[in-house]
Amino acid sequence: MSTDDEDPDVARDFPEPPPLSSHGPARIIAMCNQKGGVGKTTTTINLGAALAQYGRKVLLVDFDPQGAASAGLGVNAHELDATIYTELMRARPDIREIIVETAVPGLDLAPANIDLSAAEVQLVNEVAREQVLARVLRTVADDYDVILIDCQPSLGLLTVNALTAAHGVIIPLETEFFALRGVALLIETIDKVRDRLNPRLQTDGILATMYDSRTLHSREVLARVREAFGATVFSTVIGRTVKFPDASVATESILTYAPNHAGAYAYKKLARELVARGAAA
Repeated sequence: MSTDDEDPDVARDFPEPPPLSSHGPARIIAMCNQKGGVGKTTTTINLGAALAQYGRKVLLVDFDPQGAASAGLGVNAHELDATIYTELMRARPDIREIIVETAVPGLDLAPANIDLSAAEVQLVNEVAREQVLARVLRTVADDYDVILIDCQPSLGLLTVNALTAAHGVIIPLETEFFALRGVALLIETIDKVRDRLNPRLQTDGILATMYDSRTLHSREVLARVREAFGATVFSTVIGRTVKFPDASVATESILTYAPNHAGAYAYKKLARELVARGAAA
């Protein structure tokens, strides 16, 4: 069986989302996991591209100082004078000034670069420091249907800002045993943000990534995740494949780089599932 195949027990599909007659206000979704290398940026880019293909207006907010989402969409953020960091620091932010169109129709980007790493230090003494990103995004919330925030792999102040701004969280989770260990800490952080800063925050779902159906280990981890988290786990499973890094090198989403590949189908299915769950318009 190919590593790109989904588990046969979770092969349920979802209807294609109906077209929208108007756009906004946006549902804001934070893509969050403090463990790196779990497919977080890959998911942000490809889910955004899939939602855009279904006629949704999507803003991808690169909120990681590494700028991987920006690079993955062909934007050299290191050459930009103004990024999401610039807007966080402004007394009167206008994020429209930094948003760039991507090659995917309907998908825009608020880029980031290494400057963002200074934000955690500089925001420490700010009033309502956890709500700075929410204030920045408020100005464009009515322009988009979905705003996806690609968080950095940590549970620091930037991630808390993303969770405070968001309506929902998607947790990409590698189907590997050690990846399970950090989920409890992440969910505890989400619960604290919901309790203290953002009562509307929901967990939109846990997404199994890097799944290899040929290995007993992957199948066992997926079974444990489903047993532990039940309906919170997306039916959609993202297989392990070299096509994802290949697409990143080509600065494209998998949907345009290899549109007939199982990985492209999986992210289109995830977009349909997200809409079917009511977690996106």
